Amino acid sequence: MARAPGRIEFIGNHTDYNGGIVLGASIDRAVWVAIARREDGRRRFASDRYDEVVSPPAGPLRKMSGADSWLNYPLGVLAAFPEFGWQAPGGFDYLALSDLPTGAGLSSSAAIELASGLVFLDAAGQEAGRGDLVKACRHAENHFVGVPCGILDQGVSGFGREDNLVFIDCRGPTYSLVPLPGGVQFWIFNTHTRHALVDGLYSARYRECLAAATMLGAVCLADVTPAALAAFADRVSGDAPSETAVLLKRARHVVDEIGRVRLVVEALGSGDLASVGRRLTESHLSSKTLFENSTPELDFLAAGLAATPHVYGARLTGGGFGGAVMALTSPEFGEVEAAAVAAAYEGRFGTRPTILKARTSDGAQNITASLSI
Repeated sequence: MARAPGRIEFIGNHTDYNGGIVLGASIDRAVWVAIARREDGRRRFASDRYDEVVSPPAGPLRKMSGADSWLNYPLGVLAAFPEFGWQAPGGFDYLALSDLPTGAGLSSSAAIELASGLVFLDAAGQEAGRGDLVKACRHAENHFVGVPCGILDQGVSGFGREDNLVFIDCRGPTYSLVPLPGGVQFWIFNTHTRHALVDGLYSARYRECLAAATMLGAVCLADVTPAALAAFADRVSGDAPSETAVLLKRARHVVDEIGRVRLVVEALGSGDLASVGRRLTESHLSSKTLFENSTPELDFLAAGLAATPHVYGARLTGGGFGGAVMALTSPEFGEVEAAAVAAAYEGRFGTRPTILKARTSDGAQNITASLSI
């Protein structure tokens, strides 16, 4: 049995697959996975979110569709095992349980991948370094599920620690911890509006970023300095075709966001939470105007929260195109303030967001269960 937490993208929106840096927090909501070995070679999957027990066809692993598409995350991890020199387990019964909301930008997908990877390794009597497991789970999402994500989600779920943020230099990748000052809170407001990331919007941004890097003569946008970006924009100003203008917007978001991550790390080190909050709010505005991965619902919440007393800052968390907004607050922000924000949202959009108060937690881990009958 294993547990892997969801994560908050604290700051570093779409910087990971661009070779940049990012900060995230593993949270106290998670996916638990348990398996029991079978001798007949069958693999049966069940989840508390779905009614049916599913037995994928024997033979090569194939992508599932419809109501069974949740299986693509554990199946993708199994498919990645040979790529990393690991032996996949034979037959088993598999059960996933979760208190992590799906579609909220909290990366339930990475959580189920990490927890699945841990139990599959254990069932096959194998061990792997945490960094390799994180890479295998990202491989599953890129090559089996079909989302060209970076390493943020799996890295934070894998390397998280209570009372810390995970700092990832995605070029390595390398991981380190950034202590959180005491007395801060995370509040998540889930709009329940989303586009599936595999419907093309996330992939379109990925392609635009690659094209922008090529246009700017770089391998990835993390290689582009603010000065180089400004100089290029000056050279083409007034004559740039619309496609070039779009690529410049995407590049500016990523380049500026990498700078904001550095500033947030510095501000956290000095305990300057007001500065941290300003960068979070700036990040959301950049997502809205430059990367265009926000929505009216997310914008309404981010602006309303940033203007609320005891809120340091707020921004969308995750890939965008729907999902949730994260607010960093002081302890004085509580249920009354959260309910007022939710009521204002309901008055504007006719539905009420789900509110989740989250704490940091440790990353993915095996669990030794003692069972008695």
